[in-house]
Amino acid sequence: MSIMNGTGPKNAVFYYGSNVMKTILVVVAALFFFPLSSAAFSLDDIIWGISDGLDSTRLQNTGLTVFPTLVIPMGGEYEAMGTAYTAVARDASFFDANPAASSRLNYTELSLMHANLIADTNMESIVYTVRYGDLGLAAGGKFLHVPFTEYDIIGVQQNAVRYTETVAGVNVSYNFFNSFNFHGISAGTTLKVAHRNIPASIAPGQSAFGVMADFGLLTRFNLLKFYPSRTKNFSLGLTARNIGPPVLDEPLPSSIVGGVAYAPLNPVLLAFDLTMPIMPFTDDPPESLGYAGGMSVQITDFFAAQSGFLLRGGNPRLTLGGRLDLAELRFHVNYTLDMTTQTDRLDRFTILAALNLGDRGRADLQQRAEEYYLDSLVAFAAGEYEATVTLADRALELSPRFQPAQETRETARRLLALQRRLDAIRFGEDEDSVAE
Repeated sequence: MSIMNGTGPKNAVFYYGSNVMKTILVVVAALFFFPLSSAAFSLDDIIWGISDGLDSTRLQNTGLTVFPTLVIPMGGEYEAMGTAYTAVARDASFFDANPAASSRLNYTELSLMHANLIADTNMESIVYTVRYGDLGLAAGGKFLHVPFTEYDIIGVQQNAVRYTETVAGVNVSYNFFNSFNFHGISAGTTLKVAHRNIPASIAPGQSAFGVMADFGLLTRFNLLKFYPSRTKNFSLGLTARNIGPPVLDEPLPSSIVGGVAYAPLNPVLLAFDLTMPIMPFTDDPPESLGYAGGMSVQITDFFAAQSGFLLRGGNPRLTLGGRLDLAELRFHVNYTLDMTTQTDRLDRFTILAALNLGDRGRADLQQRAEEYYLDSLVAFAAGEYEATVTLADRALELSPRFQPAQETRETARRLLALQRRLDAIRFGEDEDSVAE
């Protein structure tokens, strides 16, 4: 970022691509968020109109916290759904949203993200996550950097420095009470450290180091579900984010966030988050409540589209995103429109590339267990109860929580015991001598 001249011109392809994406976003916003879409609004009118309509009290107490990088989304579906992701948390962007989610992700994943923010401000992020049964582990971080170039009064360059913020963390979570019929309650935490580097030529003595933690809960179940699917259609999430002591007497952007997600139809997911900013280690007043809503639509097997709305402080935000699944790779591109977006520059784009590293054999194990279970049902239908018990036992060896196999085995055992008693009566044997 040049102090005098600003950013140079962008490539023409990206310039026109930016305008196209912005046009698409306006159309989506009109469909999902503005019923009066027939009115003629310009791109800036939408955002500034919303801002002007806000109660002035929303603007109070904003900008009082340190490390703004902590509340900038890395990207992915979390950003695409307007950060309404506390109860969704199903890809690597859970790292910002809900630390309880690592114990629920299907695949080991390595995700790399790039965010093109305001002017020359960029952010790079990385997340690695892996699951061992009900235990989830993850590590990740993000690095925000802003170049500054100083010129003297006649335009001669005097200095070139870079402002940076770095956040890194490790995550652990566990899914309690997990079974075939109930997906359990996950609890997790992410411990984070943050460092801010402000060159002395900009502001001496302002570099800082901070520590903080996120805590989260997540559960999923079926509610008002009218379609067949093994995936639970209703989720609840609760998190406490960025809990830690002040840094240089400035509070962290701490908050309590509750979220709900509901899939009324198989390809459609709706989500809503309510954010309550808090100041646990200071007497400074917190911001007003924040609201986020998002939608994801699975258009094809390999492509899904998302849109979201975020209102926090006095800066309303609209986001449009798309996810493309290609075998072991997944790409996610987002565009965000808010009052920091410049209509003549390529700003507020993020891109995520995720490498699927497999599920550590969980799907194959479950498939084999289900095959044994289906074979046990065939044996049960044929009245072969001993074979039913044997096959159900094999299924349970592979998947101990496979409750349908447990129920089939117990039913077969009761019928086998009854059959032996009837045989004992028929042949005149002492029932006490018949092995149960």
